[in-house]
Amino acid sequence: MARKFKVPVIPATTQKNVRFPNDIIEEVERAIRGTGATFSAFVIEATKWALENLKEQEEEDSD
Repeated sequence: MARKFKVPVIPATTQKNVRFPNDIIEEVERAIRGTGATFSAFVIEATKWALENLKEQEEEDSD
């Protein structure tokens, strides 16, 4: 079962530059409006969720 997506708190980080399409930036900014989360924190949590999902898929494929 996939875990529920949560808007995160900012952990210690290392800076990386990533270019996003403008429409994705706008959607993320709408999603985090009023939550106190930052764009970076949202993207980090979404990436963690995607990586966990891929790992689960790999485990299912190896069964």
